[in-house]
Amino acid sequence: MKKILSFLLAFSTSVICFAQAGINIIPEPAEIIQPKIAADFTITPATEILLEGSGLENSANFFNDYLQQCYHFKLKVVTKASSKNVIALNFERMDNPIAGAYTLSVNAKGVYIAGDNQAGAFYGIQTLIQLLPVEPAQKLSIPYVSIKDYPRFSYRGLMLDCGRHFFSVDFVKKYIDYIALHKMNFFHWHLTEDQGWRIEIKKYPKLTEVGSNRNGTIIGRYPGKGSDNQEYGGFYTQEQIKDIVKYAADRYITVIPEIEMPGHGSAAIAAYPQLSCFPDTATIIKPNMISDASKQQLANGRIKLVQETWGVFKDVYCPSDYTFNFLQDVIDELIPLFPAKYIHIGGDECPKDAWKESAFCQNLIKENNLKDEHGLQSYFIGRIEKYINSKGKQIIGWDEILEGGLAPNATVMSWRGEKGGIEAAKQNHDVIMTPTTYVYFDYSQTKKEDSITIGGFLPLDKVYNYEPIPAELTEAEGKHVLGGQANLWSEYVTKPEKAEYMIFPRLSALSEVLWSPKAKKSYSAFEKKLQIQFKRYELWKANYSKAYFELHASILPDPNNKGILWQLETKIKNAEINYATGINQTALPYKSPLRIDKSENYVGILFINNKVVSSIHEMFLINKATGKKISLTTEPAKNWPGNGGAFGLVNGVVSDKDIGSSEWLGWQGNDMEATIDLGNPQSISKINCHLLESKDNWIHLPAYVEAFTSADGNHFTSVGKISQYTATTMGMYDATITISPVKARYAKIIAKNSGNIPDGDNGAGNPSWLFADEIKID
Repeated sequence: MKKILSFLLAFSTSVICFAQAGINIIPEPAEIIQPKIAADFTITPATEILLEGSGLENSANFFNDYLQQCYHFKLKVVTKASSKNVIALNFERMDNPIAGAYTLSVNAKGVYIAGDNQAGAFYGIQTLIQLLPVEPAQKLSIPYVSIKDYPRFSYRGLMLDCGRHFFSVDFVKKYIDYIALHKMNFFHWHLTEDQGWRIEIKKYPKLTEVGSNRNGTIIGRYPGKGSDNQEYGGFYTQEQIKDIVKYAADRYITVIPEIEMPGHGSAAIAAYPQLSCFPDTATIIKPNMISDASKQQLANGRIKLVQETWGVFKDVYCPSDYTFNFLQDVIDELIPLFPAKYIHIGGDECPKDAWKESAFCQNLIKENNLKDEHGLQSYFIGRIEKYINSKGKQIIGWDEILEGGLAPNATVMSWRGEKGGIEAAKQNHDVIMTPTTYVYFDYSQTKKEDSITIGGFLPLDKVYNYEPIPAELTEAEGKHVLGGQANLWSEYVTKPEKAEYMIFPRLSALSEVLWSPKAKKSYSAFEKKLQIQFKRYELWKANYSKAYFELHASILPDPNNKGILWQLETKIKNAEINYATGINQTALPYKSPLRIDKSENYVGILFINNKVVSSIHEMFLINKATGKKISLTTEPAKNWPGNGGAFGLVNGVVSDKDIGSSEWLGWQGNDMEATIDLGNPQSISKINCHLLESKDNWIHLPAYVEAFTSADGNHFTSVGKISQYTATTMGMYDATITISPVKARYAKIIAKNSGNIPDGDNGAGNPSWLFADEIKID
């Protein structure tokens, strides 16, 4: 037994990895054949890279750079071998419909890699890299093996948001290397935002002189605790852009630039106010979020400012000739910099408030026989697409570009779930799947957040089990799904180390989703390979999340509905789990789920070799509703299911965090109606529901909360209704209905959704979200 100190909730850990024998390649190849008798080929500084075809220098150079970085030696590159100790690169014809196939063999003759094109040979090099040992040495033994491999999807992407936080050229190149090492082929570069314009446009110098700098950044999670009052900025020169694009091309990665329009344009508007429908109206920054410098500039007569906080802002591009000429000029400077056939034009989260208030916009709607402001957005996107198409390019836009009618040749990037992608594919438009619930890498990797994130919870296994082609599509429609992409938005990603932490190991999981044949995928097999992959991250000197090594806790309903069960689990073999209750209590070995039937603080501790590597704690508040049978009339949204669905409302845990907690259940446009069976008639004097308000995230308090009781579960009587709630902390509220004691077996709680978001609030006109977590009955 071990003594648990009261401060055993915060500690640093060094992750213990366990060597995994055999071949561990991520993403999993289509076919791996190993000889019955194991044998090795050894790479030494005397080994040569033999180029048997033209245009293979990029692959040889990448491999040499990798060897130098990780093993501190390079190989000679030749077109005629001087010995049999060679790694030969060549081409072979292959019939896979998607380019990038390769074969790799390791035997007594050496290493032979053949690609169906240059990219295929490069992907073979990535597999060779994963055959190398993960400890630095001058002699690198790799197993004899024969591999045939090819990609499943043609689009395998990763996005980096440099608008909200700026990343150096060196880190962008490192990020591109991470993409390459996972056999992915698109880098989506988010270059403009409300908080910063990051690309030099020579015709409009104020975009970088003014638009690339903000006077401060909010402290903490939105809506924040004030401004840090630190000027923040940065941008890429056109020469730097060219350098990065070439760097990516040498790794067979296409760079797709994103220039946001018609929303998310505050930085450009700050530089050129004429882009706004109301150029003489000052930028609104909420009082608790504005820096001292911005206050002073507004007081001195400055009109437009670069936004200092996150969210969606009403000051958007005006669909005027001035704006279109400006955007066309920007596009004209983009095209020579980016050879990609695509330009991403954003199209997401564009409030229509300014367009509704603008006489010019309303007249434009009438002149063009548009239905409404959504039609005006379609007009805006269509006009930009026509210009981009005239330059031989195509547009990609977020799924909002479907609203009001889809531009003729547009490719849709579906982020608000898969609905937009399904709709676009059914209209015979190409689709790139990037839904928040599976591939938003700014979401937390742990339920117990260890650093500030945007909110939400996206564990490794959920990423791995994503299927990009929805079941709703026919085979023909499914062919319009080009592939998928993960997005790393940077509101709370301020440094390269945090960026690495957020993408690893989830990027490795996604690479297998997008590359490997569906039939070859196995999460259990992937987990085994992870042990070596973690070692590779360390070899790369890359930061990564240790969530996989965490002690996991689940709250389960007791089979007899008498209290709840607390289950502790670990994926690590030979680990020891202990638990304790209260503070400064003796820890006991954990053997099976613990029945909890009284309010108490519990701690779980994971030991490996007598070292604490993870701990978890939970404060349970037990009441008459805890663990009882509960049903919902309307299920919560898939991306806000709470901790156990309906059961999460009676699991004995009250969220102590705002949107960053996984306890919240969320309904958009729907009411919460929960019915609880107490098991037998009991005296009820108080019913409480825990709620969240975050208007900037479209989460509004319910119009009212009403409670009912029943003896038989069929006939209910209202016992109270309130619309005023008690604030607790961080935007959380209690809806408490106190009643004269009544005896009942059933209780029903209805939280009425407040309806569409009113004008003046973020997301005006859209259905509001209603968030609830725990229901307590006394």
